[in-house]
Amino acid sequence: MADRTKFVFLILILMMMRAQAGDKNPVYSPCSDAKVQKGDGFTFGVAFSSRDSFFFNQTQLSPCDIGLSLSQSNAQLAIFRPKIDELSLVTINSSSSTLSSAGGYMVAFAGRQYAARSIPVFVADNTHIITSFTLVLEFQKGTLQNLVWKKFGCGSCSSAGLVCLNNTDCAVQTSQCIGNPGGNITCDLGIQLAFSGTDKNDAVLNSWYEVANLRQYSLFGLYDNLRNSLTRQFNSLL
Repeated sequence: MADRTKFVFLILILMMMRAQAGDKNPVYSPCSDAKVQKGDGFTFGVAFSSRDSFFFNQTQLSPCDIGLSLSQSNAQLAIFRPKIDELSLVTINSSSSTLSSAGGYMVAFAGRQYAARSIPVFVADNTHIITSFTLVLEFQKGTLQNLVWKKFGCGSCSSAGLVCLNNTDCAVQTSQCIGNPGGNITCDLGIQLAFSGTDKNDAVLNSWYEVANLRQYSLFGLYDNLRNSLTRQFNSLL
């Protein structure tokens, strides 16, 4: 059993080394500026708080801006480093009550001079949580210019436990989330990432067009199925 466990960990280490190969971007802080090319890693953050907390004098600021007092609130922060122009899925294992108590909204952000930030989008309150999002990172000559949340409507809300909010998002009733009595739906937050624009070598970033063409498929659903399969296989080794 010990040899099998070591083998599994070795595979994980090799996967991590492969993911880092070709990454020539030395900037790891989401509050610093970076100029990137295809194959580089790119660090950005997602802040969770109330909608109003992202504004100062009616102007939306980046969470990196000292004009905001997020550190003095119940705000939550997640940091990610996807590879430029690769379709990615990042997940956040957090309960709906945690996201709701943080303020229920999220903003994606990166950079200091350009201070790119998305608009605040609703995530969760006491009754609903939206678990699937698509975020496009828009670059110009390798510098992040904007982060855009893409909405695809409620065409996929037919699954049990899902409801349509504002004709734009499929949400889960929090009472149906695993962890609540009788809940049987995984309510982890999933964000599909894609890229558009050009890198620092003027190479075109195309992954957003792949998402647009394949938007009927959910990376989060594929990830959830894969995670369950790997979990079962790993448990069988122990």
